[in-house]
Amino acid sequence: MSGHSKFANIKHKKERNDSAKGKIFTIIGREIAVAVKEGGSDPANNSRLRDIIAKAKANNMPNDTIDRGIKKAAGEAGSVNYETITYEGYGPNGVAIIVDTLTDNKNRTAANVKNAFTKGGGNVGTPGCVSFLFDRKGQIIIDKEECDMDPDELMMVVLDAGAEDFSEEEDSYEVVTGPDEFSGVREALESAGVPVVEADITMIPQTWAELTDEESIKKMNKILDLLDAEDDVQATYHNWEE
Repeated sequence: MSGHSKFANIKHKKERNDSAKGKIFTIIGREIAVAVKEGGSDPANNSRLRDIIAKAKANNMPNDTIDRGIKKAAGEAGSVNYETITYEGYGPNGVAIIVDTLTDNKNRTAANVKNAFTKGGGNVGTPGCVSFLFDRKGQIIIDKEECDMDPDELMMVVLDAGAEDFSEEEDSYEVVTGPDEFSGVREALESAGVPVVEADITMIPQTWAELTDEESIKKMNKILDLLDAEDDVQATYHNWEE
């Protein structure tokens, strides 16, 4: 995956979203609600909840906000039930796009996602139309500047914990795991005192698509910006080589 630095994309995204922290907190808050409903409110017995709490802390979400979210999800029998829906489609020149959503209103979300694609010259396809072009993996990014551990030692920590791959980029380390091994590897890094920039289950493209003309790039960015602004959208994956 050399040449496709996830860390660079994260930094770009964080810079762009600094004025929209509320959006990030909304995303994580919904993930907490779903995790609590599915596995209970005790992080010690709920690995998914532990992973989301770590994600929340990596995004500077205050501890009291995290605690409130857990208590709210655990204590309100009539609280909002979110449904997970994934949309797949195409951007300009056939760029593959996957959109994960958590919604309490399927019709609203479907309309908004379709609108984002349409306004950027793309279209929503049928389930499975592009997901075969991606691999579902756990991905952990470590900032070199924040990591004091020797690279070889760090590699052994993650491989011993079950990681599939460890790579060194210019300014970061990237760890790739299977979805089932993700929690164990993340927790091994946490136990070793290694701070992570981002840790999540993601969709990694098998191949990359290029956009060479300015109009296509503009349209693709429009799709991504509209999806990014949509509260029901949890994550967007694509194979555009930016």
